[in-house]
Amino acid sequence: MSVHSCSILVSSSTYLSLYLSPGIVRMVKVWGLVAIVLIVLAGNVLSYDRPGTRKNIVIHPTNEDDPTFPEQVHISLVGPDKMRISWITKDPIIPFPSVVYGTASGKYEGLANGTSSSYHYLMIYRSGQINEVVIGPLKPNTVYYYKCGRPGSTQEFSFRTPPSQFPIKFAVSGDLGTTDWTKSTLEHVSKWDHDVFILPGDLSYANMYQPIWDTFGRLVQPLASQRPWMVTQGNHEVEKIPILHHEPFTAYNQRWRMPFEESGSTSNLYYSFNVYGVHIIMLGSYTDFEPGSEQYQWLESDLKKIDRKTTPWLMAVVHAPWYNTNEAHQGEKESVQMKESMETLLYKARVDLVFAGHVHAYERFNRVYQDKLDKCGPVYINIGDGGNLEGLATKYRDPNPEMSLFREASFGHGQLVVENATHAHWEWQRNDDDVSVEKDSVWLTSFLANPSCHI
Repeated sequence: MSVHSCSILVSSSTYLSLYLSPGIVRMVKVWGLVAIVLIVLAGNVLSYDRPGTRKNIVIHPTNEDDPTFPEQVHISLVGPDKMRISWITKDPIIPFPSVVYGTASGKYEGLANGTSSSYHYLMIYRSGQINEVVIGPLKPNTVYYYKCGRPGSTQEFSFRTPPSQFPIKFAVSGDLGTTDWTKSTLEHVSKWDHDVFILPGDLSYANMYQPIWDTFGRLVQPLASQRPWMVTQGNHEVEKIPILHHEPFTAYNQRWRMPFEESGSTSNLYYSFNVYGVHIIMLGSYTDFEPGSEQYQWLESDLKKIDRKTTPWLMAVVHAPWYNTNEAHQGEKESVQMKESMETLLYKARVDLVFAGHVHAYERFNRVYQDKLDKCGPVYINIGDGGNLEGLATKYRDPNPEMSLFREASFGHGQLVVENATHAHWEWQRNDDDVSVEKDSVWLTSFLANPSCHI
């Protein structure tokens, strides 16, 4: 079962557990901390095997001699025509971080200034300076070249903005981590010419050992500096320790700021954004989701604002899956109770597709609602198979229910091509043996093409 960051969590009505994160074990070894672990288990907890693990990668800074050298560069969408450039430096940039950018290499017509911050964790780790600059307005489907740091910076990056017409291409993979499997997945994704990367939670698997966040940032930079990464949080981002560190999501919120304010959200843990004809809702499995909560009220408001003539496709992303026939992660409140709270909202809004992570395997469902086949329900896809240290969840429940159409415990990634307002093609690429092989594919029809479901 996946680590819940050393916090006391009630995963179901039958058991209560206190887990010790691998990150704390590393802290004990590295810093000589003393940790006391109490594990209380009651009732039956299903177990499953996770074979085929690979070692964690450690990536050191590339230019330690320059305290303002940009590293861990990644970008994310901000509104319809802007991009947030994020990166880390050892020391602050005086007087403030800036980005120069333009449509030709070496020629930069644009200049924008931003802000920087840092954070402490357990008073023994201090992050570098986390710099953020929003640039734009930008033209669609255009390659921009940019330098971040200070005006005299020598390292040039580039990215391409999403197009303003169909088709739109999304790459999708969750539960990444920093292993050789992660590296393999990212290499396969980089070979596919996508517009936006969607990550349904569990990014670095730092598990409170903060230097792993730095390795993760360096590992994903080649891809994340070229295409916008839109992420939501998972259980491994909580990183809350009773008594020692009260604030959850410290590293995640500081390092991976998403455009929540632009969508009317008050929290970086849930937000929405558009990519031309697609409206995407990123939900938070590990923050309040009950009726009356801020997230629930925000979701209600966001769904009411959607114009299906402008964005005919509607997708949602969570971490803990609402539908799952794997033995892993059954009965957890983040799945069961969040589904009870929000499933009807998504159903009535005619959400076309819901992505989830958490379970380290792949599974695609038929259209379902309230545990039954329903032609007006979303297609659910679990894709927590990016390549983390914990390995794969290999045991599925038998017999396979009718609603589950394809399932396999392998590392991989997904490719979604929204061809037009009514049709999209989805395929899942398995990355076994470092070779990307198409194992599952299907044509999807939006509810705009199904008048019987009454959008």
